[in-house]
Amino acid sequence: MARIDKINEEVKRELANIIRELKDTRIPLMTSVVTVNVTNDLRYAKAYISVMGDEETKKKAMQGLKSAAGFIRRELGKRIDLRYTPEFVFELDDSIEHGANIERLLNNINKK
Repeated sequence: MARIDKINEEVKRELANIIRELKDTRIPLMTSVVTVNVTNDLRYAKAYISVMGDEETKKKAMQGLKSAAGFIRRELGKRIDLRYTPEFVFELDDSIEHGANIERLLNNINKK
């Protein structure tokens, strides 16, 4: 496993913990970190976030994460010893919800 892959996994794990600890009401409990890609120079990290709920819930959750980005970065800097603490860019990821929808459709077909 390459060094950057280990960093991505560590950042993903800590980011998920930090998001769980946030007290922002816009961010629902069913928010998870799908994957994190940190640039090679450790300056930026793109975090793909999955939020269960309707479009309004997802929009509010992303706004909450963007407004907490500075706090998240500071917390991550305290928890992980890296040369630079990356600046986060949050992207909405619908892959988990999409997979659940496909499974639901397949189950409906099997019942028939």
